[in-house]
Amino acid sequence: MSSLAQEKKYKKIITALSIVIPLAVAALFGVNLKDLGFNVEPLTFLPPIYASINGLTAVLLIAAILAIKNGNKKLHEQLNTTAIACSLAFLLMYIAYHMTSNSTTFGGEGAIKYIYYFILITHIILSVIVIPFVLTTYMRAKLGNFTQHKKIARITFPLWLYVAITGVIVYLMISPYYV
Repeated sequence: MSSLAQEKKYKKIITALSIVIPLAVAALFGVNLKDLGFNVEPLTFLPPIYASINGLTAVLLIAAILAIKNGNKKLHEQLNTTAIACSLAFLLMYIAYHMTSNSTTFGGEGAIKYIYYFILITHIILSVIVIPFVLTTYMRAKLGNFTQHKKIARITFPLWLYVAITGVIVYLMISPYYV
């Protein structure tokens, strides 16, 4: 199968995942297992863990850029694969936390409140937008289409890095208000 035919096949999977993941997160975000009658303990220990995973993702992305700039393709691939695994781990923990715990409201007042909501909203929007970019960038590298990989990676990297860093910032800003 040609690289172009393989890419076409994978684009369908990427499109499906890019739609299903945000819809599933949105649907599960509104589900609290306690409200459904399940006897579950709130997973209140998860936010600092998944915020740390966001921080680790940012470090991995920066290390991956440095690796490729130094010509180390294998390390670049390993770091990006690990960053994808970290993003997936974050997502699973985020869902688990919100399915077992009540949402926390930001308690800041004045300008900081607007700054928080700006960061939060851009983080959420870009976390949805970045999904097809990450998957397409990864797929093109795996298929050996490095010219197209490099083109889209120039867009993917700053978007993904922004999402990872703002995930940490959002946690740090809201953490004083956790119950």
